[in-house]
Amino acid sequence: MPLDGFGTASRRPERRRFGEYRAMIDGISDRLLSQRLKELEAAGLIERTVIPTTPVQIRYQLASDGQALVNALLPLAQWSVHRSGPRGAGRVPASM
Repeated sequence: MPLDGFGTASRRPERRRFGEYRAMIDGISDRLLSQRLKELEAAGLIERTVIPTTPVQIRYQLASDGQALVNALLPLAQWSVHRSGPRGAGRVPASM
């Protein structure tokens, strides 16, 4: 899952359904989203909850490690957005 989509979807900690993530992430197929959610669950970044209704509902929520990762990456994402503006577009830092 692209980090931008995951970050967008995870800024609010409520549980979300598969379709909500699909609607938030442009261009992602059901298969790819399902695969990424399984990978994130295996990595301990999200928790999957099965609600025994008819039909069965599955909801996803950030685990504590996932929230910690989002909190650590948000300043980098904000810096990137700031740098991609007109002033910083296409520039490479002198130290590179």
